[in-house]
Amino acid sequence: MAYGNVSTSMSVYRNMRDPKVLKQYYSFRTINMIKDNEVTGASPPDVFVGRMGYPNVYIGPLVPPNMFEDTSVMGTPENWVGKSIPEIVEYRSLLVRGMYRTKVNNAGNGRIEEQLQELALADKFANVDAKLKRPPSAAMHFDENSQPFGPSAPLADMALGNTRANPQVEKAFFDTDLRARDAIIELYRKGVFVSKIQKSLSAGLFGLGRNRKLVPTRWSITAVDDTLSKKNLETVKELKPLDQIEVYYNVALDNRWAILMVPGEWSYESMEAWYPKTTWNMEGTDVEMGASYEPFEGRKTYAEIGGCYYAARLAVSELLMKRQAQAKVVILREAHPGYIMPVGVWNVREHVRETLRKEPAGFPDLNSALGYISTRLDIPLKAWIRNGKLLKKLLYQKTLSASMQ
Repeated sequence: MAYGNVSTSMSVYRNMRDPKVLKQYYSFRTINMIKDNEVTGASPPDVFVGRMGYPNVYIGPLVPPNMFEDTSVMGTPENWVGKSIPEIVEYRSLLVRGMYRTKVNNAGNGRIEEQLQELALADKFANVDAKLKRPPSAAMHFDENSQPFGPSAPLADMALGNTRANPQVEKAFFDTDLRARDAIIELYRKGVFVSKIQKSLSAGLFGLGRNRKLVPTRWSITAVDDTLSKKNLETVKELKPLDQIEVYYNVALDNRWAILMVPGEWSYESMEAWYPKTTWNMEGTDVEMGASYEPFEGRKTYAEIGGCYYAARLAVSELLMKRQAQAKVVILREAHPGYIMPVGVWNVREHVRETLRKEPAGFPDLNSALGYISTRLDIPLKAWIRNGKLLKKLLYQKTLSASMQ
């Protein structure tokens, strides 16, 4: 794989299973490409809005040094399915982040704020010249919600080359009477990538007139996933139940996914199990498990397992919309040791989507479905049942029904 004058051999990938080594290698490689505190290159396009210090936050472009060809893949997680973690880290490590301090109410007010919005509007990769106040720090940023990015430094100024705005996003941007929620839903229905909608919301492109604000990237990702899945579920909850019990199964980035769908009124649970030496259990010696649940009426508090819950719910709601059915849905995710670092909740959204594109296995009863799952996952079913709510309900209702016959 190569971008410009940078080439990485597969032998490098095989030798870097330690996340610390992987981060260090790519960080210093990118640092060595920067000269005179200036970064010039073709942004995918991509922008980042931080959350620390809110409502005073750091905003800025993500720019790959000295790369002027099509870099769009670096900022489009919808196209990363099938890529390895080292490949994804290589994409993102090349994106240097400029950091400019501003208030969230300053969306579009100020030179850099305007440039950021123009970059977020761009339909294709766009040339950016970013002047930094000092050399970037040799560190990559990883977060459980947003995609990783490379070294960062305070931004003194930026200049944007000629860009062509995405016509659908631009229309929403100029409609100052269109609420942000409605803009998100309208663009999604028109086929705009979820990742593009998230960046646009983050840059303050949506909302009523002067109410527009910059939204931290981390928050915008979950806000879009949550908004779209809730909208889909308004329809799903009016549909007939699925006609059989089904299980979907997939393996990606050393994550095992088993998705159980049971005919009935909508309810949903997403469960995660993290093995030692994985992203959220690096120092542990035992498997750590977590779960979040919602009944038919939905939930009012933020999910315990974070943004992954909403990303997976969006993917599930899309399938049920396509199937024109509703169901009780349980997602079981095992994160095995090959998942060495977080790459963002896009991993959950896109790999649950991928899982649900596969042909499901159908079953006559719940016991058969759970038996099938037990042959695909390493963690015993009793552990999943002990840590979950919906699985307990399904088994209890089944037992109660049988006892009344």
